[in-house]
Amino acid sequence: MQDEDMIGVVGPAMAAVLPPHLRLLLLTDGKRISQVVHVLAELGVADHLADGPRTVADLAKATDTHPDALARVLRVAAGFGVFAEQEDGRYALTPVAEALRSDTPDSQRDLVLFNGDEMLWRSYGELMHTVRTGRPAFDKVYGRTFFEHLEAEPAAGRLFDRAMTQMSRATATLFVGQYDFSRYASVVDVGGGNGLFLTEILTAHPEVRGLLVDQPGVVAGAVERFAEAGVADRAEAVAGDFFAELPAGRDAYLLKAVLHDWDDDSAVRILRRVRDALTAPGARLLICEFLVAPSNRWDRGKLLDLDMLLRFGGRERDLSQWRVLLAEAGLTLLNDPVPGRWAVLECAPA
Repeated sequence: MQDEDMIGVVGPAMAAVLPPHLRLLLLTDGKRISQVVHVLAELGVADHLADGPRTVADLAKATDTHPDALARVLRVAAGFGVFAEQEDGRYALTPVAEALRSDTPDSQRDLVLFNGDEMLWRSYGELMHTVRTGRPAFDKVYGRTFFEHLEAEPAAGRLFDRAMTQMSRATATLFVGQYDFSRYASVVDVGGGNGLFLTEILTAHPEVRGLLVDQPGVVAGAVERFAEAGVADRAEAVAGDFFAELPAGRDAYLLKAVLHDWDDDSAVRILRRVRDALTAPGARLLICEFLVAPSNRWDRGKLLDLDMLLRFGGRERDLSQWRVLLAEAGLTLLNDPVPGRWAVLECAPA
């Protein structure tokens, strides 16, 4: 069962346990709960418990915090299965807390730190501004765009990069597991950042060759990653812009978590650029994005959609929205991806 499937179980289970009015109040506790988890992640409590349970006094000393205040925060976290209080009062890791460790391959700590950072919660504090105007709340809060903020605040930029790398690592593994990229002799990752996704594909499929296209300041890191992974003989990286002409004639073109950053008009412009590059017989565009579930169903993509809206006016899309977007760009959807999860949309010229 995928992570998004697990999350989908929470809603019905909660409805069965709590009366409607208490469930409603619990939904308003999100800001409290997220800050509890964020603080414990920032303090590195999970790392301090990696060798076994410890008392609150020990943890307070290790994290330079107030013992009573820390105990009360841990108690809330334990109520949601993040850490567990034992009978002797010591705290221990749970499977959820394991993901807060910084030294595990599937760590989610940087994503938790980003999700609890003021970059997100201050924007959500101005959600009404976006609802009334349709414009990103982030711009109102900070007086500049999201990416201008990352450039002006190096610490924020580093946190964002770490969080996105963490998410990209998880989704790259998911995509490689659900789609057969070996069908293509050559793959172009458009806007592929530091090359993590392309490296995963080339590692899984030794017969495939890859090309990464992204901004000049990014591609140097991709070259290093290719070398470290031992795929440099089959991979290259070139500076480019997905709003400009792209290298043509390859078998498959990837857009992974790119289009959700943009409004529909900008997304169509990107798609048309890729459409122009699909000159090889049987060439495909593979869009790797979260596919929003139908109405009245829980999936995390609906929250991610608000993130995109508040940050920079982008959006997560459902299947009908993708079909409209593709049609405007002269493309058609060939497969039947499953909504409510990260999916690969296989597209070809209409």
